[in-house]
Amino acid sequence: VAKFGHKLNLKDNRNISKSLNKLLADVQGTKEQNLVDTLAIRTMSKAYYSTENIGHYGLAFSHYSHFTSPIRRYPDVMAHRLLQHYLDGQGSVKEEEYEEKCQHSSQMEGLATNAERDSIKYMQIKFMQEHNEDEFLGVISGVTEWGIYVEIVANKCEGMVRLRDIKEDHFDFDQENYAIIGRKTKKVYQLGDEVYVTVKNADLVKRHLDFNLIGTRNEVEK
Repeated sequence: VAKFGHKLNLKDNRNISKSLNKLLADVQGTKEQNLVDTLAIRTMSKAYYSTENIGHYGLAFSHYSHFTSPIRRYPDVMAHRLLQHYLDGQGSVKEEEYEEKCQHSSQMEGLATNAERDSIKYMQIKFMQEHNEDEFLGVISGVTEWGIYVEIVANKCEGMVRLRDIKEDHFDFDQENYAIIGRKTKKVYQLGDEVYVTVKNADLVKRHLDFNLIGTRNEVEK
């Protein structure tokens, strides 16, 4: 986020929380908002179920439990059963038994998350197959040595523009600045830039979505 002129205070958890909240407020309505929102979610530690009490970072509670309403997960059932168990005045349960159930639930939730992600990607590609002649406004969401990732603003579909497919120049990867730079034109495309793209290839089997780069938003809309 420093590339967009923002700073984060990473001194301790309290400062991180305040700094992150300020960042999310500051980027509201800016071109980098979508990218920063996505990065913030991706950098959060992955939740898992455990019998070990480590508190709740977001709520700042030392003791807590949770369940959804209506119940959607097996750990919700576990929480209900434990609450009733202790309300009935019964003794402590076996930690090993519940730790095993927690680990299993975490693994299954991971599989469910992957399945959800795959199904969303599948439907996105299927949708884009029907719009291969349309132009879309997107934001550069990633930069690698082989291409740039672009996320379409209107529908959140993400695809790649491969460097070899950019005809206007031969571009090199600038890792330090999250950018690609044209050898002859010195033109720069960097993380967070708004660009227009069209669909080059939408492969349902491989779940790959490739774009053709038209140009920057300023170039196309001028």
